[in-house]
Amino acid sequence: MWILRPAKPLDLADIESLASRLNVQAPRLPETTDRFLFVLEDTGHGRIRGLAGIDASAGHGQPFYNYRRDALIHACHDLGVSRRIDVLYPSHALTGQSLLCSLLIEPELRQSHALALLSRARLLFIAQHREQFADEVVVELKGLQTETGEVPFWDSLGRHFFHMDFEAADRYSSELSKTFIAELMPPNPIYVTLLTDSAQAAIGVSHPLAVKSRDLLHREGFRESRYIDIFDGGPVLRAQIDRLETVVSGLTLVFRPGESAHGLLYLVASARDDDFRCVLSPLIEGLDGAAVIPAEMASALGICAGDRVQVAAL
Repeated sequence: MWILRPAKPLDLADIESLASRLNVQAPRLPETTDRFLFVLEDTGHGRIRGLAGIDASAGHGQPFYNYRRDALIHACHDLGVSRRIDVLYPSHALTGQSLLCSLLIEPELRQSHALALLSRARLLFIAQHREQFADEVVVELKGLQTETGEVPFWDSLGRHFFHMDFEAADRYSSELSKTFIAELMPPNPIYVTLLTDSAQAAIGVSHPLAVKSRDLLHREGFRESRYIDIFDGGPVLRAQIDRLETVVSGLTLVFRPGESAHGLLYLVASARDDDFRCVLSPLIEGLDGAAVIPAEMASALGICAGDRVQVAAL
């Protein structure tokens, strides 16, 4: 059984192990009240197999940087020449919006329902604590990277200002802040035509490993924006929280014990402020507004008959 729950200090070793297996920087455990980190636990093996986070306010009081794609028109009337030039403007316009972040999952689970649980359960959490989040939510998707580790956008732009590879920049960004790195970037607009062909081709393009996650976000109502990640050039998706599919279609029901092995699969979350948990479970909705789910699922959620649950169809 998979269960999504808040990360705890005792999970740190497992989180670092997962990040090491995926060759990425391990996210820090939340140290503020507006950052939330969840783990996907495989209860059958007692292992953490995924991570997902939410920042209630991108930047945490500091500028949250991206590049905004725009264009300039260069024209000479005497010569009859007019040309549109794509430009990247440093921007922190998304500062303060809520941010979905830190999504990590073991490769063998990327095509399974576990990814939907890991990604979408965060939206049920947001719906339950709506007052803590902004009107808009954004997510930065991983940008293009070659099989040998090169990141075309970073190698053509950021590397020239920091003399370090992408992994080092990503590590400093995680340990210090993205703002620390971004403020060392040139404050002037970047003419896209000055970048390498591979860097230009990478702008706004997600990594192949992020395609499944991107598709889930699209079904929720997220759409590509004019913003890209300042490091790898990956796309930034935006959505209005109150229009997200999981938020709009989610229901609050009352749990009733029973057998529902033949019900449709739902995300089922405990509606408790002190211990949010979410599982994938077959569910039958009773005529009286009750949610009938198997006893083992109820036990994993820590709920009893009469407790409220929040559900959303898979």
